[in-house]
Amino acid sequence: MLFTTFFLGILLNAMGYIPPGNINLTVAQLAINKGMRQVWYFILSFSIVEVFFTFGMMRFARWAMSDINPNAAVSEVRLGTLVDCFMILMFITMGTITWINRKKVPKTSKSKDDKRSGSVLYGLILGVLNPVQIPFWLFFGNYVILHEWIKTDYLSLIIFAVGSGFGSALALYVYAHFATFIQEKFALSSLIINKSIAIFLWVLAVYLIVKQGMIILHL
Repeated sequence: MLFTTFFLGILLNAMGYIPPGNINLTVAQLAINKGMRQVWYFILSFSIVEVFFTFGMMRFARWAMSDINPNAAVSEVRLGTLVDCFMILMFITMGTITWINRKKVPKTSKSKDDKRSGSVLYGLILGVLNPVQIPFWLFFGNYVILHEWIKTDYLSLIIFAVGSGFGSALALYVYAHFATFIQEKFALSSLIINKSIAIFLWVLAVYLIVKQGMIILHL
């Protein structure tokens, strides 16, 4: 049972990072611009935060889904709208930063005295500022609990949370390798890739703006 719990944690969280978003695009950019060493620092710090975040959300999931509706209003604003607004700001900010730094020459250092604190801190910050995981775990957390795929005792939830950390690390590691593979396979410059990532982040922001606009028009 505990093995199944661990495997479900890996599977669900890995699936959550398959669609392109700010986290996996950040990993792709790090892999291309700074190398896999910095990617590992980012992934490890991010996944550690993910373990604690998942454990808290799983403890919260059943109560939250029974008492909190994602379409409910918080001071007359939908919870989903608040999450989307935060993600819009994050996508625009990250896209702008990426665009500004698009011409910087990639620096890949393999020395032991690498300044890894930047990547570690970046991973911790994005691990905390990851609100899109809230509705994800509110839904899937409640789903696996109600279907009794996992137990809700502390040990089971800890195993599940650790599995989710492995799942995010696995998915992000695959993204990083895929990014370097694409760069080498098609001989793409970091300038082109940085531009593509910046534009894609802006597109995601525009999509969320249009989505919220359509919701408001239908109110």
